[in-house]
Amino acid sequence: MLPFASNKDGSASFADALFTATSATCVTGLITQDTATYWTMFGQVIILILIQIGGLGVVTITAAFAMISGRKIGLFQRSAMQDSISAPQVGGIVRLTLFAIKITFAIELIGFLLLFLPFCREFGIAKGIWYSLFHSISAFCNAGFDLMGTKEKFSSLTFFASNIPVNVVIVLLIIIGGIGFLTWDDIKTHKLKIKKYRMQSKVILLTSGLLILLPTIYYYTEFSGPEWDMTVRERIIAAFFQSVTPRTAGFNTVNLSMLSGGGMAIMIVLMLIGGSPGSTAGGMKTTTAAVLIGSAVSVFRRKKETCFFGRSISDETIKNAAVILLMYIVLCLSGAIVISNIESLPLGECIFETASAIGTVGLTLGITPELGIISHSILIILMFLGRVGGLTVIYAALSGNNTNISKLPQEKITVG
Repeated sequence: MLPFASNKDGSASFADALFTATSATCVTGLITQDTATYWTMFGQVIILILIQIGGLGVVTITAAFAMISGRKIGLFQRSAMQDSISAPQVGGIVRLTLFAIKITFAIELIGFLLLFLPFCREFGIAKGIWYSLFHSISAFCNAGFDLMGTKEKFSSLTFFASNIPVNVVIVLLIIIGGIGFLTWDDIKTHKLKIKKYRMQSKVILLTSGLLILLPTIYYYTEFSGPEWDMTVRERIIAAFFQSVTPRTAGFNTVNLSMLSGGGMAIMIVLMLIGGSPGSTAGGMKTTTAAVLIGSAVSVFRRKKETCFFGRSISDETIKNAAVILLMYIVLCLSGAIVISNIESLPLGECIFETASAIGTVGLTLGITPELGIISHSILIILMFLGRVGGLTVIYAALSGNNTNISKLPQEKITVG
């Protein structure tokens, strides 16, 4: 809210500052004011710092400062670090955290260098350097903030829809940031010996691949319509980009309001699924979707266990996955219904916005800047819950020692 953080006379309003700070820290990308034109260089730096902290995680950043200062990392801190990057055990957690920090800065540096040339050609050297750094960090952290408002407000990357280098670099940064640090640790350790990967890494890679391939095929067919006026090459690029970015990245290279009902529905599903555990991405996570689908398949085949790659999944994991799905659906629909009634907007558009918020995606049909304070407050809450995790909030609110080990008599109830 400092006067020199925005280009507005005086200072930014508390509501705009809070919404932007929440969106940046939760690496969402929804905005009420255009990032490039409303905020000054100082304001944009603050946003970028919040994106970096939100992408790596507050616990990881805190642990990094503790390591740098030479402080001893105790068992409690190690346990928090384990939860932060979804590590399977406390042992080796300091090494994994250091690996996550190193790979983050290394990939962001590579992304900066690869974006430097096309952005310098477009914006000049000084602005090209800043734009390359900003978009590299924003893409790797799956934040979706952009500075393309200098061309047209709220335009995202639509002016680079046919620019192959920019599209490829941004997509790769999103994917690398979204598959999780544990998966990259497996890749670093075992290289191409996939059989030695953790079962979770195998599930993440397979699920992520399918969630990219299948939507790409669908959007390629959708973009073949005359209203899109695209060449074959442009359709391939746009379809590939739009299949990757909904899983919490938030950039777009096409006008999303032109999508068909089916196209929007697929995008909402992708936004809710999100990235993978221990990554910079949000959402329910690819593993949650995989466990639910695997559980359904095991029921259809009348198998007692849900298995992946020769390993069974515990009933507790399946229950948690079902609760997370229910929570995301309830929060998404409840928020959409309230916003629709308050703002007198179509429910479908509101569901798109709330799914984008709770999935920490940042894609929008253009209605977010026009919403009122109550609707913005709902989106803020959804962004916070989507990044922190609904189960985390519930566990924190309802924590307590349950020492009752007795069991009640079991009775059957018919479902389905």
